[in-house]
Amino acid sequence: MTEWIEISLTADGEGAEAASDVLRRYTDQGIVIERSVPGGEAWPSEITPNGPLVIKTYIPADEYAPAVQRQIEEALYYVSRLYPIPAPSFRALREEDWAEAWKKDFHPIRVGKHLVIRPSWTDFEVDAEDIVIELDPGMAFGTGTHPTTQLCLQACEWFAHSCNAMVDLGTGSGILAIAAAKLGCSQIVACDIDEDAVEAARQNAVSNGVEHQVIVQRGSLDGLITSDQHFDLGMANITANIILDMAHHDIQHILYPSGHFIFSGILQEQADEVISALAAAELTLLDQLQMGEWIMLVTQRQGK
Repeated sequence: MTEWIEISLTADGEGAEAASDVLRRYTDQGIVIERSVPGGEAWPSEITPNGPLVIKTYIPADEYAPAVQRQIEEALYYVSRLYPIPAPSFRALREEDWAEAWKKDFHPIRVGKHLVIRPSWTDFEVDAEDIVIELDPGMAFGTGTHPTTQLCLQACEWFAHSCNAMVDLGTGSGILAIAAAKLGCSQIVACDIDEDAVEAARQNAVSNGVEHQVIVQRGSLDGLITSDQHFDLGMANITANIILDMAHHDIQHILYPSGHFIFSGILQEQADEVISALAAAELTLLDQLQMGEWIMLVTQRQGK
């Protein structure tokens, strides 16, 4: 029976990004970044309050594991000298435990006015106006508890109902694409470069009955530009460095004139640089929202 080692630590937003960058060097199982939700009840309608984030990943418990653990501890130690990050904890898990370990902190939550994110293995009493997204993210990012995802879900409520075509770059579990479909967007392309994310997003689209609206595909911005596809609305809940790269590669070209693009996953101190890069790419800043250290930017392509 395959065994795994769970690596976890708790940090604030900036620390979570730094720790994730380190952990990605040592695992191909993906990185889970979530805010623990106390109790088993849904949150009220407001955005989840700011607080610490839990970063987790997994490595095989094989003959290389002790050396990998030491390398991770050393790498995080050097990062902690620049920004306070606690030492990681390690826990051995069997295959079935590894598959279920992260589920204990994932409970139904409310986001925005009408969205309810419900794990597929739970029951939850909903109101008549609730729009329920049933989710089983697997190893893909996106359960709705992270601040960046909650900010994007709010933006979905603002924009998705009035657009025909949307693109979700770095879709993860597919949560934003599914929310857009349930809010009224008729055609959504959900892209990710990770095969596990693509599979999770496809399964979640089917579970929510929106597989005919949501096309999930493995790919990135380059493929969309090459195929000459255009959208009324774009969303990218990723990281600032990837957004900067997208801006330098003419991301505005996949939007119709006057279309909107929502960017999240940006730390407060990164916002000015990202805003400048997007402005150079003819994406004008309309609004920005902040939750803790995280910023969401609402932009619009110039022109008519």
